[in-house]
Amino acid sequence: MKVTKNQVDDLNMNVTIALDKNDWAEPRKKKLNEFRRTADIRGFRRGMAPMGLIEKLHGGQALAEAVNTLVTDALNGFIEENKLNVLGEPLPSEKQSDNNWDNPDVFTFDFDLAVAPELNLTVTADDKIPYYTVTVTKAALEDYRHGLLKQFGQLESGEAAKEDDFVIADFVSGDQKIEGSYVSLRSMADDVKKEFVGLKKGDTRPVDIVKSFPNEADRAAMFHVKKEELETLPTEWTMTVNDVKTFVDAPLTQQTFDQIFGEGACKDEAEFDAKVKERLQEEYARESDYRFMIDAKEYLIDKAAIQLPDAFMKRWIKFANDDKFTMEQIEAEYDLFAKDFRWNMIRTKIMKDNDLKVGKDEVMKQAMSMAAYQFAMYGMNNVPEEHLTKYAEQLLADRQQAERIVEKVEDDMALTWVRKTATLEKKKISLEKMRELTK
Repeated sequence: MKVTKNQVDDLNMNVTIALDKNDWAEPRKKKLNEFRRTADIRGFRRGMAPMGLIEKLHGGQALAEAVNTLVTDALNGFIEENKLNVLGEPLPSEKQSDNNWDNPDVFTFDFDLAVAPELNLTVTADDKIPYYTVTVTKAALEDYRHGLLKQFGQLESGEAAKEDDFVIADFVSGDQKIEGSYVSLRSMADDVKKEFVGLKKGDTRPVDIVKSFPNEADRAAMFHVKKEELETLPTEWTMTVNDVKTFVDAPLTQQTFDQIFGEGACKDEAEFDAKVKERLQEEYARESDYRFMIDAKEYLIDKAAIQLPDAFMKRWIKFANDDKFTMEQIEAEYDLFAKDFRWNMIRTKIMKDNDLKVGKDEVMKQAMSMAAYQFAMYGMNNVPEEHLTKYAEQLLADRQQAERIVEKVEDDMALTWVRKTATLEKKKISLEKMRELTK
């Protein structure tokens, strides 16, 4: 057996593995004996079929398996012996030697390998990274307060319909009648919504339902049919308003305080306002931290200036995904992939150089944070801890979810270290500017 290396450049090499008959003859023979021991061929006792018949039936497979094992072991041995930090995995070279499997003698196999570039990166107080802070304004505080009270409010009957209201209406077209449909003005087409604003109980008006309600799912729900049945409905209807429903803010009562912030967290309007401000500041702090994460990653990626073997990486992405993506698709998304790959290398180095380790407690804490966020998306802000723990355990039982959670913990740990080590250039910014930056 002969293993030859051809160094293409600093990051790419080609490895050729040559096998002659002395290399593969004995392993092939052992494979044939394995086939013989397990062969169940009519007319022969198990394991007693003639070797000539076994070779005729399984000779090609035995040769392929023996050669594949030899090549795999030789390639892995070469990587281990040379202490190579291989990117992805070795790929068969696009130009392969011609091997004669019908009259086997010498086999030659060519592989392309890419190695991880050396990463020289230090972070000190000389590194300056921006950290944006958003000031809580009186107007923002009032909007946030109103939003919380609205979120925990309820529908009540109103006089004239406003842009965010509902009307309960009957629809008639010829002999067809749909009673008690909930119509959300918010989901109506903008160019016709103004015609519905101001409607009161008892008002009647013609409606083109396709023009007025372009969302098919909304239209199907209103008319109590499946989406595929919408084509059977007439376009023109007469709508009669039975009631107007408007969202009314939750009252400033102890029940409301407990619903929003938890039982006993605040006892009067002044304490409620203080809690509102505290939560808004927490949200702004999260936005600041998120922006810092983006800026810190960008800064470190630029500073590290990691060169990647791009051509090899694109081939490897295609190979690793079983050709599910075309090379054109990979080319279109490659810059984002490469940026993420570079950051993963930087994060790994920071974790290793500073002996940062992810423990079970950190992973569970992050899983519970994700669980709480998902509950909050459905308006459930005070979920009992036992429910959060149970849902977090379900997330961690999913391998892909668990990997994402661990990666998030590593990101947070690495970036926390960067935040403590580098110099933060603190800058005040409006919320609109912050969101414009993040967008």
